[in-house]
Parts: sequence; structure tokens; C-alpha cells
Amino acid sequence: MNHNAVRRLLILGAGTAGTITANKLRAKLPASDWEITVVAENDIHDYKPSYLFIPFGINEPEQARRSAHTFLPDGVTFVMGRIGLVKPEDKVVTLEDGRELPYDYLVIATGAHPRPDMTEGTLSDEWHKSVGEFYTLDGAMALREQAFKWRGGKLVMHITEFPIMCPVAPLEFVLLADAWLRQQGLRDVTEITYVTPLDGAFTKPVASKILGDLLEKRNIKVEADFMIERIDAGEKKIVSFDEREIPFDQLVTVPLNMGAEFVAASGLGDELNFVTVDKHTMQHTDHPEIFALGDAANLPTSKAGSVAHFSIDIFVENFLQLAAGRPMTHKFDGHANCFIESGDRKALLLDFNYETEPYPGTFPAPVVGPLTLLGESHANHLSKLAFRWVYWNILLPGRPIPLAPGMSMVGKNTNV
Repeated sequence: MNHNAVRRLLILGAGTAGTITANKLRAKLPASDWEITVVAENDIHDYKPSYLFIPFGINEPEQARRSAHTFLPDGVTFVMGRIGLVKPEDKVVTLEDGRELPYDYLVIATGAHPRPDMTEGTLSDEWHKSVGEFYTLDGAMALREQAFKWRGGKLVMHITEFPIMCPVAPLEFVLLADAWLRQQGLRDVTEITYVTPLDGAFTKPVASKILGDLLEKRNIKVEADFMIERIDAGEKKIVSFDEREIPFDQLVTVPLNMGAEFVAASGLGDELNFVTVDKHTMQHTDHPEIFALGDAANLPTSKAGSVAHFSIDIFVENFLQLAAGRPMTHKFDGHANCFIESGDRKALLLDFNYETEPYPGTFPAPVVGPLTLLGESHANHLSKLAFRWVYWNILLPGRPIPLAPGMSMVGKNTNV
């Protein structure tokens, strides 16, 4: 390779992963040697955790949305357009309008997308009425409208299949709904059911038990192992493949989440269009010059902002080694941490990785915390709210956050 030539890094996607990566690498790679280009379909950047709060009047839509290009630094080219195809053998990306963008290295950070069209019955006239979702801003706003009309009945929260963006968000929804309905004096006339394809409230046993107990305490019924066949909006019921039926007055569903269509067309992904990568380096399994970061990758961990953040810290160190012609020596351990808003100004915190499930304890320091793991606290709630400011002002611009990318066992109680 001619190291005197300017090298081209192309980043597809201007969401959390794409933006942080562009900011961190622009600060580290000399502008005389590296061109960095970010491609996005539009100039919208949403702080997606805000969607969850909108139906309950806790957040306003304008707090969730900013202009994407304003978070990119000088020296990064922003291109707007729909991605058509990646041609790894030519090292080129074609846009749907015919433009071609060559690259030496490619980062795919085009996220995960709700696909209601993949479940029978979702695209009925009832979509965003008695059948709602909070994975889009429009969906969250429509749910807020429905909430004002609610006078009681059967509220059903349903997950089609995992993986999904922010796997704890449906749990947060039912806990927030429980608190909101109590405040409105409507809880006694509302039956809440949490419907999941898993065998319990969460993917990991210790957390699943604690969260299951929390739902039970709140009188929220869990319907497990439910593999949906169709939504019958006319009859107001969901039907599983084993013919169980759950009636609803208001259904809140999490549609199947999939990666971008171009991933499939380019032969770079799995059956859900998530890019197939090495789980420790985020490098494509067949094309060493291609990486996938954030929700776009098929990592066996949560599709959450924290995973994007921690894995990018590892990726940046590796990429600098790669750019210098050295082997990549850093490994991502699957570290994720997620706040679970539980209503009444309290929240829980989970901290886990590929090998270790969430345990109770304190975070980040033993005993003093100040945050509680797998236990409700007001401090956790305040931290979750504060994180929006941290996201816009520190995380997205790629400024350092004093949290190591690898998970620590310090402060965790494993004797449960």
C-alpha cells in the first residue's frame, strides 16, 4: 500500500455509532493522510431513549431531535443519500441516485430498524391507534395521544422477537405505564400484560428473576414464550403460532428489528440483515477492511448506546494499529450497561458483558456506588435523566468519558 496516498475512510450512518466514530477518528488521524466521509439518508439525529418518555408527557419531541451534521467535526465530509449497495471487491459504495463513493476502509453504522411489515396485521388502519409503538418519534407521539383518551381496559406490551434496540425499553414502558396510571387514578381499571418470546422478563437468569418479581409486585402479568403469528386489530387480539390469544384494548408492540436492506443486497449480513462481524474486533468475517459498529453489527449483546460507546473505544484503538500496519490487539468484551426506568422517579441499572450476566451491587465503585445495580433508586433515575445532556454534549462529540470500555466485577455481588 502506498502510505503517501490519502486514504479514505467511509462511514455509513450518522447515528450514535457513526457520529462518535467520525469524531474520535478525525481527532486521531492526520487530515493530510486521511479523508473521512459520513453518509446518511437525512440530516436528522434522534436521541432514541427520549421516545419512551414522550407518551407519558415526561419528554417533549423537540428534546429528542437535532441536526445530524452539526455533530460532525471540521474535516469530515457529510453526504446525504440512500445507500444502494456495497461492492467489497471494488471497495466502492453506490448510492441509489447513482453516485459512487470509493473507500479504503468502510464502517457500517446504519443501525437497526423496526419492521412492522414483517408481522401479519401490523399495517392495518389501526396502526398507531389501538396498535401503537414507541420505536419511532411518530409512534411515541401517537401513543401520547392515545394515553389522553385512556379510560381503562387491557393494555398489552408485546415484543415480536429479539434482538431489539434497547432490550429493556418494553420493561420500562410497562413500569412507567403502571406509575402513570396510578397517578391518573386509572390503574385499578387497567390490566397490564407483558408478552415476550423469552421464557421470562429478561434474557439473563438473575436479572430475569429480579425483574420478574418487580413486575409481579406491580401486578403486571407476564405471558412468556409467545411467538406471534399475527395481530388481529379488528378483533383486538394477538395470536401466537401455538394459537394462544391475548385480547387488548391498547396494544403496544415492538416490531421485528432488522438491519438495513443494502446489507442483504451486498451479501454482508445474517438473515436479519445485521452485519456478520468478529464479536471482539467488529471486523467483518470475510472482508477485513469492513467493520460494523453499533446496532448494525450482529454482536451477541444488547443493541444499546452503551455497547456502541464501549465497542467504539476498542475499535478506535484497533483501527489506529491497523492504519499503522500493525496487528489489532484490543478486544471488546460485550460490555453493556442500561438504566431501567421503573416509575415513581426511580430506576434500576444493569451492567453485564458476553460472559457475565447482570448482578446486584453498586456501580461504578464498591459500597459507595453511587448507583445501585439491579435495585431501584432515585440516584439511578437522576442519572438516566442526566444522560441526555451527556449524550449530546460529551458522548456524540467523542469526548472522553471516565468509564473503561471493559466490564469490571468490582462492587458486584455474585452470590445470588
